[in-house]
Amino acid sequence: MKFELQRGLALQSNITTLVLFVTQPKSEGPEIRKAPLSHNLPSELKKVFSELIDEKTLTGVAGEFVFLRNHAVLGFKHILFYSLGMWGGEDHESLRSAGGSLEGVLNSHKISSAAIHLESLGNKISPIFIQALVEGLSLSAYRFEELMSPKKDAPKELKLVLSYHDFTKAHKEALDTAVITSEMVCFSRRLGDLPGNLMTPTILAEETKRASKGSKVIVSVWDKARLSKEKMGGILCVAQGSSEEPKLIKMEYKGGKASQRPLVFVGKGLTFDSGGISIKPSASMEEMKYDMCGGANVIGALLAIAKLKLKVNAIALIPTTENMPGPSAIKPGDVVRARNGKSYEVNNTDAEGRLILSDALCLASELKPRLIVDAATLTGAMVMALGNIYTGFFTKDTELKSQIEKAAKASGEWVWHLPLCDYHTKDMKGTYADLSNMSSSKGAGSATAAAFLEQFVAKGIPWAHFDIAGTGWATGSRLSYTSKKGASGVMIRTFVELAKLYE
Repeated sequence: MKFELQRGLALQSNITTLVLFVTQPKSEGPEIRKAPLSHNLPSELKKVFSELIDEKTLTGVAGEFVFLRNHAVLGFKHILFYSLGMWGGEDHESLRSAGGSLEGVLNSHKISSAAIHLESLGNKISPIFIQALVEGLSLSAYRFEELMSPKKDAPKELKLVLSYHDFTKAHKEALDTAVITSEMVCFSRRLGDLPGNLMTPTILAEETKRASKGSKVIVSVWDKARLSKEKMGGILCVAQGSSEEPKLIKMEYKGGKASQRPLVFVGKGLTFDSGGISIKPSASMEEMKYDMCGGANVIGALLAIAKLKLKVNAIALIPTTENMPGPSAIKPGDVVRARNGKSYEVNNTDAEGRLILSDALCLASELKPRLIVDAATLTGAMVMALGNIYTGFFTKDTELKSQIEKAAKASGEWVWHLPLCDYHTKDMKGTYADLSNMSSSKGAGSATAAAFLEQFVAKGIPWAHFDIAGTGWATGSRLSYTSKKGASGVMIRTFVELAKLYE
């Protein structure tokens, strides 16, 4: 998808379709419904618009559209009216959602080029609205089809001209930010969507190196021998049942002063999770290729931070392996020692994400960071609690909590802060080791998992844990710009906004 900014509604010979937004003014009462509006309409279209309103073909309901094919006006071959519903210029997420739906309409009508008349929204369009609209359009255009037979009538790349009289440098920067961020979200989605046989720890490391070329990101990879030397017991124990070698991927970006302590992002990279000896039910097990979405999204976030040239130092750590029930697989009841020396009983081999994260969090703490943030598809309990709408996060640091909520508001992603207390920590005490990877009490599965992870973060370091088990994939029922079943790339936009707060 290509974007271009254009001052005013000037016709280009290769642009076929004119897109005009329609809004429904807020009602003054339950029975009073104002007529839909489309601002700054070209005079040639005012009569057409009025007729559509009178006929009730256009009512202003969100997502409603009228496509006038071969309705030549102003030199455009087609005209598309698209309704945002009750939008008064205060909510950028609704515009992002509209962009996702609009891309679907353009694609279904095989439109390869369009001019979007932004002034139909009103006279003042802020940069954040440009960013939101472009993100919605770009993210919706992602489709994982590379493993299918090539289509004979593959659609052309969509070219969109954003028409507005008052573009500024800030609008251009917002467009560039949207394009880069969307590109990295889609890159991370692809990593998640690839099946386990085509996305192993080794391939993930290679893809990370390839994507980092040309940027200021330095990638290093620890192999099994190095992991053993570095006493990464959690990663190694989970990998025992697989023929695939585990890795730890380290990405480093230096955009700030040499003396500036880094922001560290940690992501769970289980390229396939069978559950190990505590094997999962066969139903929907194929979805466990998505158990590496935390790692994939941390990779995407770090690349976006670098490509946007944010003035921060940032590091990403991605422990990656498979969890398989091979002959050497770790057994329930086995005791393992993590990098920081703490021991834990593995009472359920399907609670493996916290084990590989334990080592990575220890390493992150040794880097003396300004903060540590981790993302993981960690618990089914999070799906039960928040479904696929909100991403739950845990932190005891009130300042970091406030920063995360501010970043999420700026990105348009939905997060929900959940409690983490000393009782959750007590629930994770072991019988024969310091800790157990399973709680001794029922319920609060997401909080007790977070309490386990907390034991591997050095005291005094601001830390937050994001459980994306419900939002890492299959969010298309909620968001117009994500695939129905595929990876979502969740939290990449929020992590970028969080990094901006530390510039």
